[in-house]
Amino acid sequence: MSYLAKNYNRKKISFNKGKGSYLYGTNGIKYLDFVQGIAVNSLGHAHPKLVKAINSQAKKLWHVSNAFLIPEGEELAKKLAKKTFADYVIFQNSGTEATEAAIKVARKYFYSIGKKEKNRIICIKNSFHGRTIAAIYASGSKKMTEGFGPAVGGFDHFEYGDHNKLKKLITKKTAAIMLETIMGEGGIKVIPDWCLKDLRKLCDRKKILLILDEVQCGIGRTGDFFAFEKSKVKPDIVPIAKGIGGGFPIGAVLMSKKVASGMTAGTHGSTFGGNPLAMKVGIAVMNIISNKSFLRNVKKNSGFFHKELIKIKNEFPKIIKEIRGKGFLIGIQLFKDQSHFIKLLMKNRLLTIRAAENVIRILPPLNVKKNEIRQAINIIRKVCLTYK
Repeated sequence: MSYLAKNYNRKKISFNKGKGSYLYGTNGIKYLDFVQGIAVNSLGHAHPKLVKAINSQAKKLWHVSNAFLIPEGEELAKKLAKKTFADYVIFQNSGTEATEAAIKVARKYFYSIGKKEKNRIICIKNSFHGRTIAAIYASGSKKMTEGFGPAVGGFDHFEYGDHNKLKKLITKKTAAIMLETIMGEGGIKVIPDWCLKDLRKLCDRKKILLILDEVQCGIGRTGDFFAFEKSKVKPDIVPIAKGIGGGFPIGAVLMSKKVASGMTAGTHGSTFGGNPLAMKVGIAVMNIISNKSFLRNVKKNSGFFHKELIKIKNEFPKIIKEIRGKGFLIGIQLFKDQSHFIKLLMKNRLLTIRAAENVIRILPPLNVKKNEIRQAINIIRKVCLTYK
C-alpha cells in the first residue's frame, strides 16, 4: 500500500540512478531520458560540477534566513542581471512560486504609483503558469480549476492567436499581459518574434507591463539564454525556474528597476528561497549554460534533431501531423491521442511526456550528445514503423 496521495498518474516504474542523459530503472533497464524532470535537469543527471557544488557547500552552510545577507544569492543575482534585461531578482523555490511573485510584482508596482485600480492580468486561455490557486486561474483552464472555487479574480483570457480579443480585453484596470514565450503544457506553441514585438509595443502604448514566463523554455533550452532574445524585446518581468537549478529546486522572478520599485521590505518573502545551497548550484549552472560556445552547441544539436524529426514526419505523414518547438523544447504532434505512442517509446527505452493537442513532449538535457539524439531518432522511427 502506498501512503502517497493519488494526485499523480504515475507510470509503474522507478529509478535508482541517473547519469547524463540516462536513467537506470529498478527493473535493471537503462532508459534514454528525454523528460529530464520536465526540462529541469538542464545538464542531465548528476553532472559532476553540480555534484561538486552541492558537496562543497553542504559541508559549510545549507540554510540561513533572508533576515540576513546571503552572499551566494548576491552572486547568482548579479550573474542573472548581467546576462539578461533584469536589474533585480527575487529568489523562490519553484516555477509556480516565481509566477505568483511575478503577479504580485506587477500589481504592487501600480499600487505603489497610485494606480490601485490597475490589477488585472491578461493571459492565454489554457496556458500553464503553475499549480497554486492563483496560478491555475491565471492559466484559464477549466480542467485545472474545476473543484477549486471560489474563483480567484483578476485574470482575463484570450485564445492563442486571437489578437483582436486581446486588444479588446485591455481596460483601465489592466496591469499586465502574461504569457509563456513557448507554451509547454499547452502543446509546444511558439509565440513568434513579430508577435512578441507587437506585444511590447501594445504594452508600451497602453502603459501596462509585459510578463514573459520562461520557467520551461528559458535558461538555454532554445539555444539562447531566453526564448524571447531573438525578438530583441525587453520584458518587464520574467519568472524562471526548472533549468536554473539543474535538478535542484530554484525559482526566481527577474524584473526591471521600474517595477522593482514597489517591492519594498515586507512585501514578499520565502523561507527557503535563496538559500546558500540552492544558490551555489545555480551559480554552477550559470557558469556552464551562459557560455556562448555551450549555447552554440545547443543550437547546432537541436537543429540536427529537428531536421531528423521532420524527415520522420515526411516518412510517416499519416501518423505525425507536425513537428513543433524551438531548440530542445520539442513537440511531435500526432493525428490521434499520443498515449499509446509514448508507451511504445518507453517500451523501446526512450522516455518522453505528453502535452496538449496530442503532442509528445521531448526535453533532452542541453548537453545531450549527438549519438544519443541519433539513438532517440532510431527509436522514434522504429515505433512509427509498427504504430497502428
